[in-house]
Amino acid sequence: MDEARIDKWLWSSRIFKTRTIAADACKNGRIMVNNVLVKPSRMIKVGDTISVRKPPVTYTFRVLKTIEQRVGAKLLPEIYENITTADQYELLEMNRISGFVDRQRGTGRPTKKDRRQMDAFVGPSLESFGDWDDFDFDED
Repeated sequence: MDEARIDKWLWSSRIFKTRTIAADACKNGRIMVNNVLVKPSRMIKVGDTISVRKPPVTYTFRVLKTIEQRVGAKLLPEIYENITTADQYELLEMNRISGFVDRQRGTGRPTKKDRRQMDAFVGPSLESFGDWDDFDFDED
């Protein structure tokens, strides 16, 4: 086989988890073949350069073999060569280190600090009142 559909190749080479996700990435302009945006049905051949934008990083691969059947992870070096530049991996590492630093205040889940502040504001928990069995709720 000397050609393969780009969406099938992206799925079979384990760059995307499902073929649907790979096709959606093509439709949303995240996949480029030889610096040209492509549709999911685009045929690729050996030697093509594929750029995959998974924010914040753009991965770049050189096609060594065109396949349309999913293969094991051990066979991936035969399928493509990862030619992603080092600065892209530095960008990924910086993003990983920064964590939620860029998170807008009040959006998403509360941080540990936010949680402690909420607990301090609400006051002591009900457990600090003792055993509920000690209270007599009968008004008789």
